[in-house]
Amino acid sequence: MSIGVSARAIPCLLLRGEGLVKTVRFRNPKYIGDPINAVRLFNDLEVDELILLDITASTERREPPFDRIAEIAGEAFMPICYGGGVTSLDAARRLFKSGVEKVAVTTALVENPALVREIADTFGEQAVVAGIDVKRDLFGRQRARILGGRKGTGLDPVALAVRAAELGAGEILLSSIDREGTYQGYDLDLVRAAAAAVPVPVIALGGAGEPEHLRSAVDAGAQAAAAGSLFVYKGPHRAVLVNYPKRARLQALFAANTPA
Repeated sequence: MSIGVSARAIPCLLLRGEGLVKTVRFRNPKYIGDPINAVRLFNDLEVDELILLDITASTERREPPFDRIAEIAGEAFMPICYGGGVTSLDAARRLFKSGVEKVAVTTALVENPALVREIADTFGEQAVVAGIDVKRDLFGRQRARILGGRKGTGLDPVALAVRAAELGAGEILLSSIDREGTYQGYDLDLVRAAAAAVPVPVIALGGAGEPEHLRSAVDAGAQAAAAGSLFVYKGPHRAVLVNYPKRARLQALFAANTPA
């Protein structure tokens, strides 16, 4: 893949109730602040894009919190991709009316895959992102999970990504449960396999602990690298501090070692 300014670094915020939380391997949510305040800070830091995931909507089998999302999106200067509880075309429509630019479909991708095609046909492929949460099983095999990582599917994530692209997903949000919140870096083998298999951009998520990890995900074939801990914590004690590299730093990072 040719690396340049088109590579994206995307903060990923986890919504639980009214507040933001951070998890480790999709567990033990820790409150980190108010989403409105976080969005305003990311505005000041000139972030180009944001991912917002409600981590309990699917497990609670409820709709997205439309009013809260509209409030958050109304403060954002950047496009927002929202995921969590998107189970119908009407829900997607209400989210777009709330100010969201893209919707991520994860549990419904497995339980109702036709929804991806419905959203793509109605609002365009660029408006629907296929979320695929991945965890190794007892035999060490990568398998997709749904309902916030709580339920196994037995599905190979790369095959699921291929199917999602065929259904009309404009991007794949590929999350490693085993790496999430660990600072160990992305699962590059997983990123590499998915990026090589699909004709749409892959967004890597889960494991970034330093800016160089963003570059490694892009080197592995991801078009974008998303991160939570990296952009909401600072220092060895993980003090809550919203941060984001300056544009020049990102350009230099993604251009490093690029062949002339």
